[in-house]
Amino acid sequence: MFRKITFPLLALTLLLAACTPAVTPTVPATEAPSLFPPTPSNNVSLTDGLGRQVILAEPAQKVVSLAPSNTEILFAIGAGGQTVGRDLFSDYPAEALSLPDIGGSMGEYNLEAIVALQPDLVLAAEINPSELVKSLEDLGLTVFYLKNPTTLEEMYTNLETVAQLTGRETEAAALVESLKARVAAVDEKIAPLSSVFSVFYEIDASNPAQPYTAGKGTFITLLIGRAGGKNIAADLDAYPQLSIEQIVAEDPMFIILGDSMWGVTVESVAERPGWENLSAVKNGQVFPFDDNLVSRPGPRLVDGLEALAKLLRPGLFE
Repeated sequence: MFRKITFPLLALTLLLAACTPAVTPTVPATEAPSLFPPTPSNNVSLTDGLGRQVILAEPAQKVVSLAPSNTEILFAIGAGGQTVGRDLFSDYPAEALSLPDIGGSMGEYNLEAIVALQPDLVLAAEINPSELVKSLEDLGLTVFYLKNPTTLEEMYTNLETVAQLTGRETEAAALVESLKARVAAVDEKIAPLSSVFSVFYEIDASNPAQPYTAGKGTFITLLIGRAGGKNIAADLDAYPQLSIEQIVAEDPMFIILGDSMWGVTVESVAERPGWENLSAVKNGQVFPFDDNLVSRPGPRLVDGLEALAKLLRPGLFE
């Protein structure tokens, strides 16, 4: 009985095996060689100053700038030709003035004009409120918020960030190397000095008896210090007003007029009541200055450092 059961099962098994085609091992699809090499991704993915991840399918070729510092960065890294719009106050370099003006006076931007430019990217800055960023995104635009740097090193990082967004990494690397070399040249001459000159930097003298200046945490204070000076308001709030009594008490050796672009002159400073006895006025150490060099957080901060160093230490920087 055992043989009668086993034989038919064995015969059936052999018959099925003979009728089944041989199975050839195959390479899994994921490991199969391809006739075409994979195309590298051009995606750009970065976290902006608001902590948002911003993704571009490829480096932006049409950029709208919402701040002068951003415009200067774009042109400095070679992306000026990719910039299709700029805010009202972007006046440097001169080529930027030929770009469409999308507003910015009193913080009001022409959103319709920005959309019409069909930008791949809108580059915002810390002077732009987050509400503006949201409004632009609600219109379907990609916005990157570039946070203000607090050091020159952070400024270099901002240059590299914008370079990634626009595909200008090579140009930015060369620029950063050049800027670092220029800063090092100033540091080399200033570092050995033991004396420090007191400086009053004027931002706005609409009220000459109580002008605005720059205090702690500003690039103005940082650059004055790096140029061999000591800002008399360095320990005060970011942008305080100083009374004439406070200024007289500090008796600065230098007065630098960042508001000279608004018509303030060396002569007008000497005519202010109480200012005629200041050491800076008596010794002819009052100087007009291009405030844009130290107030716009872009590559021209290094120009500002060099200009301040030449004012404070002319014998070292001929």
